[in-house]
Amino acid sequence: MTTFNELNISQPIMKALEKMGFEEATPIQAETIPSALEGNDVIGQAQTGTGKTAAFGIPLLEKIDSGQRKIQALIVAPTRELAIQVAEEINRLGKGKGIRTISVFGGQHMERQIKALKDGPQVVVATPGRLLDHMRRKTIRTDNVQTAVLDEADEMLNMGFIDDIRDILKNIPAERQTLLFSATMPKEIRDIATNLMNNPKEVKVKAKEMTVENIDQYFIEIPEKHKFDTLTNHLDIYAPGLAIVFARTKKRVDEVTDGLQTRGFRAEGIHGDLTQGKRMSVLNKFKNNRVDVLVATDVAARGLDISGVTHVYNFDIPQDPEGYVHRIGRTGRAGRAGEAISFITPRETAQLHLIEKVTKSKMKRMGPPTFQEARRGQQQAAADKLRRTIDKKDLQEYHETATELLQDHDSVTVVAAALKMLTKERRNAPVNISSVQPISVKKAQRSRDNKGGRSGNKKFYGKRGQGGRSQGGRNQGGRNRKGNYQKRQNNRRPNS
Repeated sequence: MTTFNELNISQPIMKALEKMGFEEATPIQAETIPSALEGNDVIGQAQTGTGKTAAFGIPLLEKIDSGQRKIQALIVAPTRELAIQVAEEINRLGKGKGIRTISVFGGQHMERQIKALKDGPQVVVATPGRLLDHMRRKTIRTDNVQTAVLDEADEMLNMGFIDDIRDILKNIPAERQTLLFSATMPKEIRDIATNLMNNPKEVKVKAKEMTVENIDQYFIEIPEKHKFDTLTNHLDIYAPGLAIVFARTKKRVDEVTDGLQTRGFRAEGIHGDLTQGKRMSVLNKFKNNRVDVLVATDVAARGLDISGVTHVYNFDIPQDPEGYVHRIGRTGRAGRAGEAISFITPRETAQLHLIEKVTKSKMKRMGPPTFQEARRGQQQAAADKLRRTIDKKDLQEYHETATELLQDHDSVTVVAAALKMLTKERRNAPVNISSVQPISVKKAQRSRDNKGGRSGNKKFYGKRGQGGRSQGGRNQGGRNRKGNYQKRQNNRRPNS
């Protein structure tokens, strides 16, 4: 392994890395940083969770003149969550050099962002649509931009931002350095590298580094109507430290979250309809262990880097095998073990096999846990709590009362009563979850084929200011509106 000390990094950033607890560089960092520090354009192919932010952030920060209060680097990211996360990490890395980074994205007041931009940040992390808005308003000027970064370029392609990306790069000084990162390299991304980058060096993480080796993968074949009880039983038996549950629709997220709360779990939900303030509040609770279960749509599948997630549940199986990889990658990070459990309805077994084939991984079958097993799991958790209390050996002042109890009752009855008091019995309240159509292989495969074969790879979005947003800014209803295809392909831009 390569250490950061070997990469010719300045002392202020080395101190920041040490403070953040990083000593060894990941493969993408070890290969990208030296080439980028030499001034080369770089194409990095790596999955999320491999340390990409530091890979482009460190070279970017080394070039910045902290005494100049002008934007010298632009980072473009597909989602608000990723933009915020990247900005936070760049701020931590650049703090010792006095470099300020801000994030700008749709859903936040423009006036607030303009005020922040007037304070003179040197680095701006932005979603594509909002960045173009600022560029048109001249509230973001690109004259001094030395470095442009495209993070998760394939996701921006999938979300319909490809034309925005081209417009952004064409309006940044041509002598800039460009760093592009993408998990996959479809034709449209390769075209950007050919036409808008300067003889880029390519860095590709070895296949073994792109797999999910630390994640035990399971599936439970279960009818739709039994999914929720199966989920709560599993949570009670295995008592995850932190768990993320992925559901396919916003309505399902709300229903699953409400159901978990009804049964006494500390759960919160996150999806595209929530205000940015609410999203950040939920994520902070989850990061700080005030929420045990985060229920999410795929808006949270990319970009969220939360340590300590032990379990990922696919309440609904994703349509794309790539989506499956991104979801389960929320656990098993930093060398820790993790578990991914997917609920598969009988009609979705073919989709399960497709995911296994594309991801080259095998899921183990797991039987659905029963309510009796869940109750036993709760009792076992209470017994473990008793054992930990006994191990502390700080019980002397309780001996007299304990002796009195044992004079009136046998020891098994006393321990059973203690366990009953400690056991967190779930309220077995009825919970109704709306049904969704099962994923068929034919539909999923057609989606994958379209990604590779349709020119521009665009999905339909509502026009600016007209709403129509759902997860990640997508208008799911626009695809079938007759007569609008060509007009929307040419004229519309996603709200971001």
